[in-house]
Amino acid sequence: MRKLLLSVAVVALILSCQSSKKTPAGNGPGTSGGALGKLEMEDAKFYELVPKDAKIEKLAEGFGWAEGPLWMGQFVIFSDVIGNTIYKWEEGKGLGQFMKPSGYTGSTPRGGEPGSNGLTRDLQGRLVLCEHGDRRVSRFENGRKTTLVDHYMGKRLNSPNDVVFKSNGDMYFSDPPYGLEKKNDDPKKELDFNGVYRYSRDGILTLLTKDLTYPNGLAFSPDEKTLYIAVSDPQKAVWMAYDVKPDGTIANGRVFYDATK
Repeated sequence: MRKLLLSVAVVALILSCQSSKKTPAGNGPGTSGGALGKLEMEDAKFYELVPKDAKIEKLAEGFGWAEGPLWMGQFVIFSDVIGNTIYKWEEGKGLGQFMKPSGYTGSTPRGGEPGSNGLTRDLQGRLVLCEHGDRRVSRFENGRKTTLVDHYMGKRLNSPNDVVFKSNGDMYFSDPPYGLEKKNDDPKKELDFNGVYRYSRDGILTLLTKDLTYPNGLAFSPDEKTLYIAVSDPQKAVWMAYDVKPDGTIANGRVFYDATK
């Protein structure tokens, strides 16, 4: 199981990492073709998810910080967090703009990482976004956004980063400080921790843990009995694993993999 997850993580990293090859200044993001690298299988179960003849191909480049790739049935969308834009890439059509602004709708210009980050779909297939700049988790449908969560105990969230749904409709999301211009030291930061939350299908928000320095990516095991949380702390870059209790909360946190080195 561990090797399978590591292999899948490598593919996800290729899809979501910042492009190392920038387009010429002034040209902006653009489509880029051509295969690169190779897939190295460490567990035969990998091929239950990825075809043996699959190729790694760069679809587009030139983004400030690309995150949250999400398949929408006919095309893939992803966030350019710095560019405050969601792009789409479709076979035969290439790259296009899907949403702008994606995560910050304020009128005052700002730096940092203002755009959307993690993207997913709820059980009804509706797009759900983690918005750094507007500091909320929102749902997009019929051309409009609806705020799902933006406060905890009367205080604004930091900057929601990643979001996943359990099969019963409960939503789990991480809330590090990356969308704040000065991160943990930003005077606009209202919470004195960086948390992971559960927003139940009946609208109840629960803090699951505030003990992780920089909670980031989330994923459930296939049986939903384990919640994995990536901690993007350069001093302790670990993947945590938690038991998911019957009431949806988590317990028994342990290090699944230490990626610090």
